[in-house]
Amino acid sequence: MKTEYVKIPMRNGGVMGAYLAIPDRTPAGSVIAIMEIWGVNDTMRHHAHQYAEAGYLCLVPDLFWRQEPGVELSDRNPDHVVKAFDLYYGFDYDQGVEDMNDVGTYLMSRSDSNGKVGAVGYCLGGKLCYLMCCRTNIACAVAYYGTYIEHNIREVGNLHRPFMLHMAMKDRWVQAEVNDLLERKLSPNPHVMIHKYPDADHAFARVGGIPYRKDDADRAESLSLAFFDQYLSNSNEC
Repeated sequence: MKTEYVKIPMRNGGVMGAYLAIPDRTPAGSVIAIMEIWGVNDTMRHHAHQYAEAGYLCLVPDLFWRQEPGVELSDRNPDHVVKAFDLYYGFDYDQGVEDMNDVGTYLMSRSDSNGKVGAVGYCLGGKLCYLMCCRTNIACAVAYYGTYIEHNIREVGNLHRPFMLHMAMKDRWVQAEVNDLLERKLSPNPHVMIHKYPDADHAFARVGGIPYRKDDADRAESLSLAFFDQYLSNSNEC
């Protein structure tokens, strides 16, 4: 596996930084790994390495590049927590979807890409994955935790790409009533797959984070990889 930092030109001007992990073999497809509110940090680099080791070209875009490029934060540092939420509440989701489209175009243009691009997102990134499945032609996407998807649940009628949701049933940021709403609204859509984790809290897959649960994280990773194998390999069409 090789890793590097790349610069991606945005259609409306400016350049976004990103961390790229490249598998040792011909990629099975490309995955955009979309960060939480903590920036492109060790956790996100770990996720990129997981997907590259599984055979995918994996890119972690710097979502906060318009606000503060290159930020790296931790949930274990109280000052970082304050800063992360300040950046989050200043983040524009609509612009973020457009930025992810540009990231997808970059990945499809690479000579080591098979032309298919999926996404996996955590918290903030998970909502972006939902919006991308509603608004764009991303091949498929996986969302962890479902944070604030309910604010855009009216778009569910436009969800037209394969979408997987990993739902933590003891999520401190997604109330039980909201999880019930998401399941009620999303599950009738044939493009949607929901997996539940009865004892998991928010961010159960954040390696090195306070709520990390290895068994649940491993299960979610296995399901996500099977999902990408189905929708991103050259032998399958979505």
